This record gives sequence, structure tokens and C-alpha cells, in this order.
Amino acid sequence: MKASVLSIYRFSRAQVEELDKNRQWSRALDGSDYLPGMVGLNNIQKTEFVNVTIQSLMRVTPLRNFFLIPENYQHCKSPLVHRFGELTRKIWHARNFKGQVSPHEFLQAVMKASKKRFRIGQQSDPVEFMSWLLNTLHMDLRPSKDASSIIHQCFQGELEVVKEYQGNENKESSRMPFLMLGLDLPPPPLFKDVMEKNIIPQVALFDLLKKFDGETVTEVVRPKLARMRYRITRSPPYLMFHMVRFKKNNFFKEKNPTLVNFPVKDMELRDYIPSLPTAPEGEKVCSKYNLIANIVHDGKPEDGYFRVFVQRKSQELWYEMQDLHVAETLSQMVELSEAYMQIYEQQEK
Repeated sequence: MKASVLSIYRFSRAQVEELDKNRQWSRALDGSDYLPGMVGLNNIQKTEFVNVTIQSLMRVTPLRNFFLIPENYQHCKSPLVHRFGELTRKIWHARNFKGQVSPHEFLQAVMKASKKRFRIGQQSDPVEFMSWLLNTLHMDLRPSKDASSIIHQCFQGELEVVKEYQGNENKESSRMPFLMLGLDLPPPPLFKDVMEKNIIPQVALFDLLKKFDGETVTEVVRPKLARMRYRITRSPPYLMFHMVRFKKNNFFKEKNPTLVNFPVKDMELRDYIPSLPTAPEGEKVCSKYNLIANIVHDGKPEDGYFRVFVQRKSQELWYEMQDLHVAETLSQMVELSEAYMQIYEQQEK
């Protein structure tokens, strides 16, 4: 029975190529109208951290296209890979039974693969889940240990890391790959204004990205005190940022409310990181990026909730999504949110 049901969710390569041009609404068999790719996901007991992650990844065109065609990973024996593929096909299909999708089978595969680190009934962090999911999918998909995968083709960039230890003049330099960049928010002010309300500070993404210009020093204390300089030496087709909003200590979890001012379109990475390497002669690589997904956190650190803004490419419209709630919104609303994790897409070469 399952095989026959899943055979309904098939895509030809021609259909996949046309997905981002489609402006048509679909009617589900239960009579509800929905936009393929813009369907709500059931929250199965505190699983919104999974839902916002999935909705964000559905905007990454090469990743989505890869998983829409099961033949691309038929060699793979990982249940997680196949459940992720099934979920991708259900979200983007134009002939669904309902105008919403349940990620239940995918969640079962997540619980098993993560040894219940991520599970139904327990809220988790989308940044931790995104990191785990991408790394696990990569390891399951690669045919050999040193091989690449669609995950690395989309998200992997490279950093040059220069490390100086106190009292040691020698510098250690190394190259390391990354899938996501952590951006440190400035500490919030401890004082209140005359109205006895906390002042919510703001910071520009431009300032946060200076951490990766190769000159700005970041001090770390673990494993021992060191001065670090980071420089992006290769930027990936999809840049993922994580705003470090939460800090835990032995007693409680704190949230930094600082608002980040960021561009939705035409982020010129070279303006932020002048030392970004130029493309080899004869190659045209664009260093401009557009935002395609923005996960935000609302409320208090312990009992707040996550939602996500995503872009529908066929009409360049923005949608706000939180579990089953899907609503068109203005790009200005995206900019006013407490950004927690973002995905930027490199513009066409």
C-alpha cells in the first residue's frame, strides 16, 4: 500500500525544472486550496524546530530538486534520506490529499538516527537540528568517505583561521570547511530608559560579518585563551548564518534581544568582506546574495516559539509559516523580526 501511495508523488525532471515558475494554486482531494511548496506542517508535540528547518531547506533549489527525484539517491540505504525525500515530494506535489502535510514518518527516522537526541515531545534548537541534519544527510549520501554530496555542493564554504596564543609569537594558520557561520551579537545594555523599559539595541549585519574579514580579532577561552582571525576564502552557493542569541549557564537560559538590520536583496558580500578572493580568470562568480529563508524566535528563551519567513520564487513574494499557519506577508515584516538563522542564495553568475 505504501509503495502505491508514494508512487503518486512522482516528479519528472521536466516538472522539477518548472516548479519555480508555477503560480497556480492546487486543490487537494479534501477540497482545500494550497500552493505547492507553501503547505503547512503539522506540529506533532513541540516539533516546530523541525518544521521551520524543513520549510527553510525547501527553498534551496538544488537540494529540493535532488530529493524530488528518488533515482538520485536510490543507492543509499539510509531511512533518514528516503523519508526526507518523501517529505520533500509531498510538500511540492500539486495533487495532495490535503492542503497540509504531516512530517510524522520523517520525525520517526530523525529520532532513530539521532538516538533520540531530537524527538517528539521535546523542544529543541533549530540551529542544532539543522547542523545535525545536514551533516547526517551528507554522511549518508556520500558514496565514499572523501566524496562530496548535494549538501556540501550547496552549503560548504571555506575559512582561513589564524590563531595566536598569549605569550607565543608564532601564529597557527589553517583552512577549515563550514556549512554555517555563527555571528556574535553585541551584549545588550544593562540599563533601562526613562520609561523603565529595556532599550532594544540594533546592529547591522555588516558589523557582524566583520568577524570574517581576516583582520577583526575574536578572543576565545577554550580550549585555551587565544586570539583568532577568520577569513572567508570560499563562499558557497548558499550562505547560512546563525545569530548567537542564547546563552546557558548552570541556572537559566538568557536571550539576547538585539535586532539585526540585514538586506533582503542584493547583499554584496564583497562590501562586507573586502578580502574575499576573486574568481579565477575566465570564471564569473557573483558575490551578491538574496535572502530566501529567515527563522525567527519570539518570546522568552525557555517558552518562546519559532516561525519562519520564506520566499516564493515564482512571484518573489514572502510568506510567514508557523506549523499549519501559512500567510503572505510583506518583505518589510521580514526585516523587523528577531532573526535567528538565515539562508542567503547566491545570485546567478
